[in-house]
Amino acid sequence: MPNTALQLDYANILDSAVGPVHGLGLAEIDRAADAVSGVVRRIEAERPAGKHRYRDLPTDRTLLKTVQAAVKRYAGKFENLVVLGIGGSALGNIALQTALNPPYHNLMTGPARRGPRLFVLDNVDPVQIGNLLAVLGTGLRKTLFNVISKSGETAETAAQFLIIRDLVARQLGSKAVTKNILVTTDPEGGTMRAIVAAAGFNALPVPPGVGGRFSVLSAVGLFSAGMCGIKLDKLLAGAAAMGTRVASPDVKHNPAAMLALLLHAFYVRGKRLHVMMPYGYQLKDLADWYRQLWAESLGKQQDLEGQPVTVGPTPIKALGATDQHSQVQLYREGPNDKVFIFLEVGKFARDIKIPRVKGTPDTLRYLENKSLGRLLNAEKHATEFALVASQRPCLTLRFPLVNEDTVGQFILLWEAATTIAGGLLNINPYDQPAVQLGKEYTFALLGKSGYEAQAAQLRPTTGRNEQHIV
Repeated sequence: MPNTALQLDYANILDSAVGPVHGLGLAEIDRAADAVSGVVRRIEAERPAGKHRYRDLPTDRTLLKTVQAAVKRYAGKFENLVVLGIGGSALGNIALQTALNPPYHNLMTGPARRGPRLFVLDNVDPVQIGNLLAVLGTGLRKTLFNVISKSGETAETAAQFLIIRDLVARQLGSKAVTKNILVTTDPEGGTMRAIVAAAGFNALPVPPGVGGRFSVLSAVGLFSAGMCGIKLDKLLAGAAAMGTRVASPDVKHNPAAMLALLLHAFYVRGKRLHVMMPYGYQLKDLADWYRQLWAESLGKQQDLEGQPVTVGPTPIKALGATDQHSQVQLYREGPNDKVFIFLEVGKFARDIKIPRVKGTPDTLRYLENKSLGRLLNAEKHATEFALVASQRPCLTLRFPLVNEDTVGQFILLWEAATTIAGGLLNINPYDQPAVQLGKEYTFALLGKSGYEAQAAQLRPTTGRNEQHIV
């Protein structure tokens, strides 16, 4: 295994670490391996027919060249890049930026900043959007807006687009609309594709068969990453390397299969809360990205045969060492219904030494000549040891370092683990039917034609009996 490979350490979920009541035995893992191997073989057999399309993205050279050409077209021409999107159209962009560029990228100037300032509007909060427009101010002409919506009918992104299109047209003139707006959407149909065709916008494709939460390695996430100096070829190479590993039916050599096996085994046991806790600020938004992927893919009430079920683990994010001081009390002494997934960094991109200086109190001398990286990793190990002492099962995903290669590996690893977990739960990990009703009620509340029946189902928000209001 190359020394740049992510490693999954599962020693601290075993019964030898946390006891037989809360841990898994090696024999139990071996017994489950056959079923998991069967799911992996089925997935690999289905891929030539176009299923699991996200798995092909790391080796899609045409897609990469298309994105690189777009980056070349816009690079150096804009000071700001604003992504308009929500959910899978936003979280991946944020995660890549946080992981692979300095946390204060937008404050940097000159060559230290590898591209435009990046802002991701992942909501329709009027204060958030209004404040960003105020920040952009007179810099609107130097701002590129990337609208990301496969269909064009997602209410939040559509609203953002309509506001921005009108603003650009009014302040910069109608010709600037197509210059300052780039659309990422379905290559063939949908409302946004029709807008692209009518107005002549430049466009990038959302690949058919790739849902939003699996789309970060497509143009959805790659364009903003490339604009901000992230090396797309290395990101995809890391994902491709992981793609080879997750295709193996040998569970002990397939980290995605092992993740799915272990987390499913604990799910069956009643440990249905999965806490991802990065010890590295760069990785914090990858935990956000994971939350959507795991929750939206696996929370279902119907199995593949159409029978009613109620399944789905609950993903939770934390950040070490910050949340040692806000959540670990609950995690150690509260209900033992969780599995902990630590993200650990072997070598930080930069480190800072704590100096030895005259007058340091004796109680603080243990910190002198240590580095912050060593301190942070010591806190990770200490937290893990404390959780294990309380019989809480812990996994660790170890990054040798955080770069395009390992982040690409991480993304493909969790996407593949999600698909395998869906197979073990016997559900479709690619649909999200429960999201649709909320969308329909939103349409109804805003008076969209065709949603009168849904409007009739909604309780009025005024005229309620006052006794139910405190």
